[in-house]
This record gives sequence, structure tokens and C-alpha cells, in this order.
Amino acid sequence: MNLPRSTYYYKPKKQPLDETELTSHIEAIIEEFPGYGYRRVAKELHRQGILVNHKKILRIMRQRGLIRKPRRRWIRTTNSNHRYRIYPNLVQNLAVTGPNQVWVSDITYISIQSTFVYLAVILDLFSRKAVGYAISPNIDTALSLAALIMAIVNRKPPNGIIHHSDQGVQYAAHDYVDILLEHGFQISMARKGNPYDNATAESFMKTLKTEEVYLWEYRTLADVQLRLPYFIEQVYNHKRLHSSLGYLPPVEFEELFLKTHKPCPIALTQAV
Repeated sequence: MNLPRSTYYYKPKKQPLDETELTSHIEAIIEEFPGYGYRRVAKELHRQGILVNHKKILRIMRQRGLIRKPRRRWIRTTNSNHRYRIYPNLVQNLAVTGPNQVWVSDITYISIQSTFVYLAVILDLFSRKAVGYAISPNIDTALSLAALIMAIVNRKPPNGIIHHSDQGVQYAAHDYVDILLEHGFQISMARKGNPYDNATAESFMKTLKTEEVYLWEYRTLADVQLRLPYFIEQVYNHKRLHSSLGYLPPVEFEELFLKTHKPCPIALTQAV
């Protein structure tokens, strides 16, 4: 038919990596993000222009011992036996459509040499971005307030935004509630003993523990104050891929949203 053979055969310009090179790329990703599973590794490779099947990545990670099992330990951080007012859950079945509509908060412990220090965090529910945090040797209202004030200064939230937390005394105390009301927050609290009501904040704490805290031997409060802000701001907010965000980091997800949507007043609706 007088047609060139290239009409029928296409040779990719970029040859796929051999397994040795691919393994090196996988190990580099795991070194930077030790808590990544094979699916996030696959997404990161795709972002780098390396197209490879996730099953092959899983096989290589198993062979190289790159699949980690997190350590499990539990210390109670919520004291809901107090005299303060308990607010209803406002975020159950709520459809969040943009940033600064709902913030969620939580507190966790971090082990150092002979005691614990505590971390309070506030996340934007839409983007999962950590917008405020504080570290202290004391688990008290001052800790949660420091995280809240940081978030307010950084984000300047509009009136009507929802602040969601557990029923812990740190969030129900008058000093904390007064600041929320002063800045026009609606107050929401999870039902007692229901882990699903604040699942996003608890998921963040799990990520923090498995991908940062358990990989370091903190000895002092200063060690925690040095490492955790770096992980939260530089790794979690700017680099870590989130499956719930289409495998984008929170900062990138927010920036992409703001490029395509004009700022508008808060409009929260019950999800169908």
C-alpha cells in the first residue's frame, strides 16, 4: 500500500525505567515521605512523569521492605466531664464547598524522654490544610487557644464559619468559647464517644504520628518544637499527597480551587 511502517508502529520517545532505576525513585520518595503506601508512591511517580502500574510498585516495596507497620499507643487527651456547655454537632452530613467554612480541631500527645508534650491543631475541613497549631508541656485551654489564635491571624475567617471539636474541656472552657463568639464562629462539637464525628482531625493526628513522630526519638520539648512545625508546614501542607483531595497537597488544592472560584459568602447545606 506504499505506507511507511511507522504508520502501524509507534515507538515511545521516552523509554520506561528499568527496575533498578524505578526502585531508586521509590526509595527516594519513601525517604522523604516514610509513611507513604504504594498508592501514594504511585501518584508521586506519576506527578514526576514516571508512569508505572501500582501493582509493580507494591511488589517492589514488599521486596525491599519499604512497607511500614505503625506502632500503636494510646493516651487519653479528652476530658469531657466538666460543667461547661456542650454544643450540638453542626457538621454531620454537611456539604463543605470551599475554604474557611468549617475548621476542625484536636489535641494529641507526643512522648519525650520521661514525659509527654501536647500538640493542638486546627484544620480547614475543605482542604485539610493545617491553619493553626501549638505545642506545650501542658494540656490546657492555653494550648488550644494558642492554636486558635494562630489560625485566626493566618486566615482571618469570615463570620459564620463553624468551629468543630470534641467535647473536651479545652474547647468548652469560657476563655475559648468567648474568643470563638467574639470572632463570629458557630460552635459545633462531636457526640461523646463517637470517633467518626471528628474523623478528619483524628486522621491528621494518625498521619502525624506514623509519618513523623514515630520516626524520631524526641528527647526534649525543644526537639518537638523544631521538628513538628517543619513537618506540618513544609511536608504535610505543601508536599504530602491526600487521597481525599485527588492526590494533591492541601496548599496546591486550595490554590487550584481559588483560581477557578470567586470568593463568596459562606453557604453551607446539608448533604443529600
